[in-house]
Amino acid sequence: MENREKINKKIEKDYNAHQENPGPSEESIKEKDDKPVANTIKWVIAIAVIIMAIIYFFFL
Repeated sequence: MENREKINKKIEKDYNAHQENPGPSEESIKEKDDKPVANTIKWVIAIAVIIMAIIYFFFL
């Protein structure tokens, strides 16, 4: 339940009033993802694991 509260926090507009438990800033929510390398790495690792499994099972 605690994790759900952290995820559903609203954008913080008055940081001074909520210093102990602030929500995310508007900039962090609306920031453009100009370097989407995570998807590329995910696919490269998946393909590498499949190729290594093929090599292991068929050639060793």
